[in-house]
Amino acid sequence: MQRKERYENFITHFTNHQPDAQTELHYSNPYELLVAVILSAQCTDERINKVTPALFEKFPTAEHLSTAHFDEVFPLIRSVSYPNNKSKHLIGMAKLLVEEFSSIVPEDIKELQRLPGVGRKTANVIASVVYEQPAMAVDTHVFRVSKRLGLVNQNAKTPLEVEKQLVKHIPDEHIRLAHHWLILHGRYVCVARKPKCEECKLAHFCRYYEKNFG
Repeated sequence: MQRKERYENFITHFTNHQPDAQTELHYSNPYELLVAVILSAQCTDERINKVTPALFEKFPTAEHLSTAHFDEVFPLIRSVSYPNNKSKHLIGMAKLLVEEFSSIVPEDIKELQRLPGVGRKTANVIASVVYEQPAMAVDTHVFRVSKRLGLVNQNAKTPLEVEKQLVKHIPDEHIRLAHHWLILHGRYVCVARKPKCEECKLAHFCRYYEKNFG
């Protein structure tokens, strides 16, 4: 099957079955989402959603978090991955957000990446979820699933390479949703160690399935 056909099948399936896909992180404003996404690096959304209620109660705004001490933040997030670094990143992010952005989460990818703890993936999440930009955040799920489906080249070595290929082939109006489609499919069906091919609705155009079971 040609790559163009795979993309057409991919978009058709998910626009029909998950037209309103969205992040599973819990948040009520851009500041909260930014905090949650920083915390979610190499950690599960389920774990982050257990941690953030107490964190947001104590530090409801960037102003509150910007004046926090490490010893106040760390105990609240100690159960997530890399709590030491993330505590420092959160405080540093809040300080810069207050000082240089008037506490408003920027929508520009480059500006977002100036914030401590914010890499390209996190910046793309904020741009796509908050500001509905055609930005493709590539995490481990997106990286794995896009390769297995045959949407991107198998020799793509970095998240940026995968991002560029996906953005090139997916129409702008679908990009921000496609990010969630790939993540959710990778989280619940196309799992890392043993993909659930027997229950997958994408098997008819999946390169991995063709190669291993076709």
